[in-house]
Amino acid sequence: MAKKILGAIVGLGLVLGLCAFVHQLTNNKLSIGYNVGYKPDQPVPFSHKLHAGQYGIDCKYCHTNVAVSKHSSVPSLNICMNCHLSVATDKKWIQHITEKYEKNEPIAWKKVHLLPDHVKFNHSAHIIAGKDCKTCHGPIEEMEKVYQYKDLSMGWCVNCHRGNSDESLSKEYIQELNEKGHYQAPINCSTCHY
Repeated sequence: MAKKILGAIVGLGLVLGLCAFVHQLTNNKLSIGYNVGYKPDQPVPFSHKLHAGQYGIDCKYCHTNVAVSKHSSVPSLNICMNCHLSVATDKKWIQHITEKYEKNEPIAWKKVHLLPDHVKFNHSAHIIAGKDCKTCHGPIEEMEKVYQYKDLSMGWCVNCHRGNSDESLSKEYIQELNEKGHYQAPINCSTCHY
């Protein structure tokens, strides 16, 4: 008898826990995503706040392949040295990258925005569609140290593809698009899973 009561209590607890989880998830109080806030230490303390913010350097200047490639390439030291052959050459970290550059040794940057291996994200398709880097990467020009701003979950991406997360479009226009079956971007599985 005690085993049946214990089993019923455990079963009820599991059902109530699952109900609470689903409630939180469906009311946007909980998100299933990957590494929000992940901010790894880099081998060189590069400041996007200084470069993209204070100096206003466009993302595409350093991330040269972003408009033509699936990947947003990590800048090579050649890009850094376009400026740093003559700018801030007395700084410790600039001397470090200059030394690496002269020895033809790359810097082993750590990836910040992580997706599961079965997900493919095409940067060029988003740039060509006119998406701003901040849509996914957040206020990068304010980041002293880059961190993952959005959860980059499948639900977040699909909502954007459907036009549900783009603040630049009116809710009426988004609703009209959805009613006609016209989404902002493809939502078939093979768009991101191939």
